Amino acid sequence: MCASKLAMIVLDGLRFDTGVSHMGYMHHLVEYGIAARFQVRSELPSLSRPLYEVLLTGTPVWKNGISSNQAVRLSHQESLFHLTRKNGMSNAAAAYCWVSELYNKAPFSPFHDRIQLNTDKPIQNGMFYWEDHYPDTHLFADANFLLNGYNPDFLYVHSMNIDDDGHKHTADSARYRNRVLAADSILANVLPAWIDAGYQIIVTADHGMTADGNHGGTSSADRDVPLFVISNLISPGIRDEAIPQLQVAPLACHLLGISPSKEMQPLNVGGLSKTSP
Repeated sequence: MCASKLAMIVLDGLRFDTGVSHMGYMHHLVEYGIAARFQVRSELPSLSRPLYEVLLTGTPVWKNGISSNQAVRLSHQESLFHLTRKNGMSNAAAAYCWVSELYNKAPFSPFHDRIQLNTDKPIQNGMFYWEDHYPDTHLFADANFLLNGYNPDFLYVHSMNIDDDGHKHTADSARYRNRVLAADSILANVLPAWIDAGYQIIVTADHGMTADGNHGGTSSADRDVPLFVISNLISPGIRDEAIPQLQVAPLACHLLGISPSKEMQPLNVGGLSKTSP
């Protein structure tokens, strides 16, 4: 496989149906044959920290042991950060502090761990925040700084404002829907330059959000999330079949041109192309 750069964006708490109805820019890319859209069924429990580990290691909770949001420890699995460094590639993350706790240092200290640059840890360059209302605009400015300043082969970006408004106002609220519109607008402002810089793009979510303003259960509102992919390794268009969330990490490896970890599932995603990135 030929290695290529990848930006993986996780919009925390974005449920599938709201992503379909309120992400106009991303669907513009789908309509014009630039992006593919999938439906993903999240792993259980449909909680944040366990699903961060799922997305980044491709392992289920029973295997990785990150079974709740209170599991504050380093991961025992080989993540996308580990794999990129193992393959001589660079990485960076602009993300919620729990990502730092999973892969660099636990527990997170806001006064010492917010900015981590040129480290020898799995996340090579990181900018982390710890308040759920940290503005998505600021987060993507952090990500843009890392992209332009460090040119990472793998850039991970994790925003929290959709999830934050979902908990405060429920998924059945104008605030939640408008926050999804705002995230889509941010993507419209940053993605063209990132694509021009040679990045393939993944946009997805960890879990959804219910009309009760929560998640963690087994309903479609809890579990179903979108997955958008921009890459010449994936044929564009809308895929009708739902794919398991455990496929996201091996998909990222495929786009990066590296072998998945031995714990990841074999890749089985429709629309794969044999074209090199």
